[in-house]
Amino acid sequence: MDITKILVLGSGMVARPCVEYLVRNSKNEVTIACRTLATAQTLASSLPRVNALSLDVSFSPDLDSAIAAHDLVISLVPYIYHAEIIKLAIKNKVNVVTTSYVSPAIRDLDAAAKKAGIVVLNEVGVDPGVDHLYAIKTIGEVHAKGGKVKEFHSYCGGLPALECSNNPLGFKFSWSPRGAILSQRNSASFILDGNHVDIAAEDLMATAKPYFVMDGYDFVAYPNRNSVPFKQFYKIPEARTVVRGSLRYVGNPTFIKAFADIGWLDATEKDWLEEGLTWTQIHSRITGANDSSENSIISAINEKCKFPSKEESHRIISGLRYFGLFTSEKATIRGKNLLDTLCEQLEKLLSFQPGERDLETHTSTLELLGDPDGYSAMSKSVGVTCGIAAQLLLDGYPALNTHGVLAPYEKEICDPIREKVELEGIRMVERIL
Repeated sequence: MDITKILVLGSGMVARPCVEYLVRNSKNEVTIACRTLATAQTLASSLPRVNALSLDVSFSPDLDSAIAAHDLVISLVPYIYHAEIIKLAIKNKVNVVTTSYVSPAIRDLDAAAKKAGIVVLNEVGVDPGVDHLYAIKTIGEVHAKGGKVKEFHSYCGGLPALECSNNPLGFKFSWSPRGAILSQRNSASFILDGNHVDIAAEDLMATAKPYFVMDGYDFVAYPNRNSVPFKQFYKIPEARTVVRGSLRYVGNPTFIKAFADIGWLDATEKDWLEEGLTWTQIHSRITGANDSSENSIISAINEKCKFPSKEESHRIISGLRYFGLFTSEKATIRGKNLLDTLCEQLEKLLSFQPGERDLETHTSTLELLGDPDGYSAMSKSVGVTCGIAAQLLLDGYPALNTHGVLAPYEKEICDPIREKVELEGIRMVERIL
């Protein structure tokens, strides 16, 4: 029996459901690679034909040889590393799968991927991923009946279930904290009533508006990245409005904006940010407070953030206190930058605890609750969808074996993935209103 060797880069929360799906096929042998060997070993434990490898994709000289030794690479690391990984895959003629959007850097590698005779399959998670599967299905059904899509709206939110959302962010991390926060710091573009609208990254959170999905939930929605090309990708030239966006609980976007205004989302290295500093000392430094007293820091925060009311100021300040950012506790410094240092703290406080579950919502409508004793809804839906797409590629499905950079915008790609995703219990409920 021929063995198919699969390299999974990253050991985050979506990796294990992906790997579990892949090892259902006895021909597959998987290597999980991440910076910390112990983390990879924990993820690989109890799974058949799964090995662990210590590998740092940001600078490891061994990445090239690791890719060359496998038949398929699944990149579950932050999107900023995908292009370099794909370049090495092109060099070694190895297929690649990612769950991330096709960035301009990835799109630029299309010709090289075609020349190398490899597939670079992207956007096979949830958002993007499952949303594409049902968008293509629904739009196709409308067109088949002679109808036209005048407005297209698609929103997704990977959130804690309502009973687990009682923290200042109304959020818990079912995937990379850094990735989750940075996803709220992108610029956005969309089409509204025939007009092209651009939103700058620093203004995005201020655009969040109440959005009704189902009874009992207070959601706000904001546009996510660039929706404009999806008028073409989804083949809906008749649409006058095209918006793809994200959902959060009320209060979350304004808190993220406050983090940014204060300076906590700065990802540049700081020479002064060293082990031994307390949260209060860091907070005082970045706010420009007169001293390290709480009152002085609060005064500086109010000056930076320009809150619209005393009530909003109190809510944000109370939240910062909840996160321990006014304490004399020594901070754990990560990456010599404020963003990663904050993410380390938030991950400690806002990770799912035993017995808690998450809620994943889409409109047209997927409501998927995580298993308190198993995977979060986000981990399962992203990981399993990625695993299914990867297996279909390996099995030779023609539409998924077209050389070059691919994403699921065509019925021939979407249908086989959707059918298998539904067998895993990931299914949208479609209603005609």
